[in-house]
Amino acid sequence: MNQFVLQYGKSVELLLFPHILELGMKKNGSIQPDSFPVTTAEGLRIYHITEGRFEWHINQQLYVFYPGDVALIMPGIALGAENNILAIGSYIWIQVTVQKLDNGHIQPGEWSALSDAEATAIGKILCLNNLPALSRFSEVCNIIKSIYTELIGMEVAYQTRINQHIDELLIQVARKVTRQTRSPRDFPQAFTDLEVLLRQDLSHQWTVEEMAGLVGMGTTLFTEKVKSYSGFSPISYLINIRISEAIRLLKRTDVTVTDIALDTGFYSSQHFSTTFKKLTGYRPSEFRKNHLRNIK
Repeated sequence: MNQFVLQYGKSVELLLFPHILELGMKKNGSIQPDSFPVTTAEGLRIYHITEGRFEWHINQQLYVFYPGDVALIMPGIALGAENNILAIGSYIWIQVTVQKLDNGHIQPGEWSALSDAEATAIGKILCLNNLPALSRFSEVCNIIKSIYTELIGMEVAYQTRINQHIDELLIQVARKVTRQTRSPRDFPQAFTDLEVLLRQDLSHQWTVEEMAGLVGMGTTLFTEKVKSYSGFSPISYLINIRISEAIRLLKRTDVTVTDIALDTGFYSSQHFSTTFKKLTGYRPSEFRKNHLRNIK
């Protein structure tokens, strides 16, 4: 495959794909100064190294990439080569737009066939990932090449097929991230990490699918692991986290019960009050009064 660069707005091949900002392959046979300066893009950029050795700065941190490695560059993150020099070698890449949510997370756009839960889980995994260098990841190269082949061939239903390929790319990347950062065999650590992530966004209505996605498991295995490790179902485990956070907040007099209910993910003050009494024996207001009485 020869080198190429397709850009939305400039390449007719991408006319039907406004979510594909750029697709390309670069083959560099000599060291080129000032050819890879620092850039910051709005889209999600995914690079696969096919030949050579590249030293790239991602968010001002140096990473070294070898054949088979993937660079995962989130929207708004700076990428540039060491001393702006493009080294000898080759790589293939794609840049796609993603929706930016109010909570700072991202997810695929309307073009995606992923379910809402799947899209949310993948977006959270990518946003919470702090390892932009993914090793030994040949699937990315194969998928990007397949996208290019479909674009050039323009066979029947190629638009659907290309969007399916992009969905598959995001799925594979999210799975790789979770596999590289944690192992299902090390579930106690994954369990601890999961709780930290859940507490960071308790107002979100977490589903079992989303929680399972954060630790890189299917829902069945995740449910079994949580039940075995904690004694609770995933939803009951989540409710216990919500209640423990609510208890901490109730000890503060500057936060209303209604705000606590919403901040910890309950649908209403009544839902919060009923659940809290069921698990603690007290209504939230009673718990707060008892706490204030005890500290006087």
